[in-house]
Amino acid sequence: MQTYIVGGAVRDELLGFAVKDKDYVVVGSTPEAMVAAGFKPVGKDFPVFLHPDTRDEYALARTERKTAKGYKGFAIHASPDVTLEEDLARRDLTINAIAKSDDGGLVDPFNGLADIKSKTLRHVSDAFAEDPVRILRAARFSARLADFSLAPETLALMRKMVDAGEVDALVAERVWQELAKGLMEAQPSRMFEMLRACGALQKILPELNKLWGVPQPPQHHPEVDTGVHVMMVIDYAARQNFSLPVRFAALMHDLGKGATPEEMLPRHIGHEERGVHLVKDICKRLRVPNDCKELGVMVAKFHGKLYQALQMRPDTLLEFIIQLDAIRQPLRFREFLQACEADSRGRTGLENCSTPAADLMEKVLQSALSVDAGAIAKLQTDAEQIKTAVFKARLEAIKKDL
Repeated sequence: MQTYIVGGAVRDELLGFAVKDKDYVVVGSTPEAMVAAGFKPVGKDFPVFLHPDTRDEYALARTERKTAKGYKGFAIHASPDVTLEEDLARRDLTINAIAKSDDGGLVDPFNGLADIKSKTLRHVSDAFAEDPVRILRAARFSARLADFSLAPETLALMRKMVDAGEVDALVAERVWQELAKGLMEAQPSRMFEMLRACGALQKILPELNKLWGVPQPPQHHPEVDTGVHVMMVIDYAARQNFSLPVRFAALMHDLGKGATPEEMLPRHIGHEERGVHLVKDICKRLRVPNDCKELGVMVAKFHGKLYQALQMRPDTLLEFIIQLDAIRQPLRFREFLQACEADSRGRTGLENCSTPAADLMEKVLQSALSVDAGAIAKLQTDAEQIKTAVFKARLEAIKKDL
């Protein structure tokens, strides 16, 4: 029985990244022997065990055989005669197919070290084509390793997979899981650009794919292309280390521009409302978590209105704050402003532009929050009077502070 550290831990150490979790592969053992040694079985689809002390994951060396479409269509074979090289051969990219032995020696049968040095993302073997999740993973690694390029033969293989309908077999939860991880990487635009290049984006997010080639007024958007703009927006959000809901909302904010009637272009009157329905459709299809869904819908609907705030009267500003539910949910409101900031600065040459409308709205919220609504409510006799009196008090506070 021999154990090796495999996968991400080896890759990240070689890249100089912090190693978070260590995964091990065990060669020459059986489930019975692992249990006898004190390991706790946890794997459902194949033999995985938790170390009794460290709680690290140890998986028996295994091979896979494709039996059906999709990422679950595999027959797993794990036995003491499966070699380390056979186990590594089933992995996705060469940089993830390097193992490290107990004495620190590296086992690299697929030249992952060379690909790390040349900064190349390359598939291990044609078995890559058997699992459509690997398209998403390759795209996610492109977002994480922004200075790596995809091997041409791997892109060609990914295109074949899309043409063969493999992407159609992906389940919603797994698609969202990989997209969410990719959005949280250093340069998320690279993930979507790679998915677009291989044709997978059209299958997974056709509403987003439609934005490339859609023009915007150059006086407001020097980059012109809506797809390019959205990629700049999500990359800005990543540079600011904004949360996943903010990054998702940034990705979704201009979907309505893809549904603008051609005769209206390059203007996009009403794109906010058109976008709301598209965002809701995506969230339902991919089973997006509520925090991301709620912010995504809010930003799609109201990001255009925010830029009108500087021309609003105090009562209209207060009504807008109430419409955004900012008084009850100030943290989500600030995430709304962050997504709008990313939208404003995700434009060519305007990466450092000021955002006075967002600053004004934050000031308005603070004025509204300074009012003791509970104390006012005690002086009223019914709900309608409470609502009117609180609104009036908040409006006076806003007028005083503006």
